[in-house]
Amino acid sequence: MTKDALIHKDLSKKEKVERIKSIMTSLESIFTLRIFENRDPYKVLIRTILSQRTRDENTDKASAKLFSKHGDVEAIANAPIEDLEKLVKSAGFFRVKARRIKEVSSLLVDQYGGVVPDNITELLELPGVGRKTANCVLVYAFQEPAIPVDTHVHRISNLWGIVDTKTPEETEIELTKFIPKELWIDLNDLMVQFGQNICKPGHMLCEKCPITNNCNYFLIKLYIKIGIF
Repeated sequence: MTKDALIHKDLSKKEKVERIKSIMTSLESIFTLRIFENRDPYKVLIRTILSQRTRDENTDKASAKLFSKHGDVEAIANAPIEDLEKLVKSAGFFRVKARRIKEVSSLLVDQYGGVVPDNITELLELPGVGRKTANCVLVYAFQEPAIPVDTHVHRISNLWGIVDTKTPEETEIELTKFIPKELWIDLNDLMVQFGQNICKPGHMLCEKCPITNNCNYFLIKLYIKIGIF
């Protein structure tokens, strides 16, 4: 079997679910599942837009500055664009993000009475909102089952061998085909924490990983080390 064939070895739906459950049990022993209750849907939406292509600490800083001066959707919708740019500068791509949050805030005020929709269809109609952002709002604001596939979830899903996909959108589709819906929120949280702390892009800490027995990528590394490949 070639390396590529091994890492994308076809698993049955049952095998994939068993692997996911085994992985979750292992990850729950080292990570604490976060509780996402009583979160303001509007702040979740804006924070998620600000988080695109930047680090969490930059997002936190920009969000804090923004909401300390403009506390709600109407205030941001009416704020001068130049003011918004200054407030969210730490998030990077600040001109684009300032324009997006002003556009989405104005639309929410004009068409939704300032209330963020709680369904994927209407969320995707908002300017600057893609599937990941919409799913983040569903999970973190409304506790609705969804899988917000970021770079961590996409990359790790392929390394584990449970999907063979090229884009986060494809990964979301494949994961929702076989993972029981009641596992979506907890699995996504564990995968994000795992990607941030152990399976880091470009610096995977395989020696500290508790789930190497369920990782096709690690198996390939092991085979190379012992000379099978």
